[in-house]
Amino acid sequence: MDPINILIAINIIATFGANFSGAKKGLKTSITKVREKPKTYLQTVPTAIATLTLVLLIVSLFEVGTFTYSEGNFNIRLIAFVLYVIFSWIQILSYRSLGDSYSQDIVILNNHKLINSGVYKYIRHPQYLSQMIVDITAAIAVMSYLLAPLAIIEIYFLFKRALMEENLLLKHFKDEFVLYKKKSGFMFPFIG
Repeated sequence: MDPINILIAINIIATFGANFSGAKKGLKTSITKVREKPKTYLQTVPTAIATLTLVLLIVSLFEVGTFTYSEGNFNIRLIAFVLYVIFSWIQILSYRSLGDSYSQDIVILNNHKLINSGVYKYIRHPQYLSQMIVDITAAIAVMSYLLAPLAIIEIYFLFKRALMEENLLLKHFKDEFVLYKKKSGFMFPFIG
């Protein structure tokens, strides 16, 4: 197996372990009473796409659905791999920063708090930005022509989901969210 693919496999295993507690919290919020949970395709479609991208990444590690690896594309693959690792851990840091306000759903919990510290001090949707970068860089790192189009399609749904969350947070946190929005970027620092 290719060395970059081996390192990606190791990172998948490591991040899966780190994500386990988040998955348990997400399951808990599906059975907990909440203040508001919109009924929308954005609750399930982005998650389904993210799951499918993970499956395709794992398949791509075995060079199924990939372009041929060569010395000519090794440096690009290596840069993509480094970004993939960095942003996969930023994503975990992001959801952990949310603490008890974390949910896999678009939801306002009964005890929801507006988090504006850590990475959230600079951008309001680091998890979605990280997911986009992780999937695109993973596709480049493994040279997958199956994963790349799905990773690009996923951007649209994650962007729409982030906008829906913004509206929900504005509705429930009003002036506090408006002030936070002025001090932070939407997905990139100092932008929107």
